[in-house]
Amino acid sequence: MVNPGSTTTKLGLFEDETPIATQKYEHPGYELEKFPRILDQYGLRRQVMLDFLKENQIQPKTLSAVVARGGLLKPMPSGTYKVCSKMIEELSASRYGEHASNIGAILAFGFHWDFKIPAYIVDPVVVDEMVDIARFSGLKEIPRRSLWHALNIMSVTRQVCAKENWDFRAENFVVAHIGGGISVAALDHGRCVDVSNGLEAGPYSPERSGTLPSLELVKLCYSKSYTESEVKRLIVGNGGLVNYLGTGNLIEIEKRIEQGDDYAQLVFSGMCYQIAKEIGSFFAALKGKVKRIILTGGAANSEQVIFRISEYVEGFSPIIVVPGEDELAALAHGGLRVLRNEESARSYSEVGP
Repeated sequence: MVNPGSTTTKLGLFEDETPIATQKYEHPGYELEKFPRILDQYGLRRQVMLDFLKENQIQPKTLSAVVARGGLLKPMPSGTYKVCSKMIEELSASRYGEHASNIGAILAFGFHWDFKIPAYIVDPVVVDEMVDIARFSGLKEIPRRSLWHALNIMSVTRQVCAKENWDFRAENFVVAHIGGGISVAALDHGRCVDVSNGLEAGPYSPERSGTLPSLELVKLCYSKSYTESEVKRLIVGNGGLVNYLGTGNLIEIEKRIEQGDDYAQLVFSGMCYQIAKEIGSFFAALKGKVKRIILTGGAANSEQVIFRISEYVEGFSPIIVVPGEDELAALAHGGLRVLRNEESARSYSEVGP
């Protein structure tokens, strides 16, 4: 399993569902600054993969498959996709944007090419199964986009269904991934029919502004106080808790609250309030027919986050908390479903324009 981040490469070796070895490799700034583009890091990250396998005494050609985190591609249905030349061509050209995850499929394809093993990606952030009515924003020039924590949300929901002996394709769920970014999704019989954009909309998060009052945002953009890049950074990176409190670290913020910081408590509560409101809106999208609310992501480890959200929404449906995220396991499970013929690998070439 290969999960590339901006300064890390997370690798996992699995035998069926069991992790045999996992490793997070840090790439310091001085190492990465040699490469103008993320894709130029291919050789560096490939060698990390080879070293990882060597350390664990595994020959690459003995692997059943290599599964990578998907990158910025065209909108596609949820599922496990076979890595193909068209996908590599679009990722190499950064056709839909440049992101560290783009190199994942390219690394997987390299192993496929050299060692003749299947290569897949699973539920990239661009998974789009929204119903048409959910795409309207109020301006035809700006349709709502599906950009969310698809990998973790879909994997966690499948895990919950397996544990409870529920049919993933027969139930409805509202799932909130709460981390540095926040996505809230309405899953209707296994399909994400509506979702808050985890990058630039929805609730504010530890480091993102979420949905903003539009006219005030226009004023800020034309105030000449900020450049375009600075405004973007305010929305993603320096928004949310970072903007209000100077930090997005929930542990630090909770300590400040315990020490009597009333403003920190108010801002923290505001984030939880907005998450709860978003959950409520997706109850409406599912016409109130929801099996469970699922709270997941790194911030779901916080008892205070769970308590403050729950006090608003526990009357809607029972709540299941699955804290943290395990993207390597999610990738492994996606690959296994195909290898076991539980589902067919999807073809990127067949995804619409």
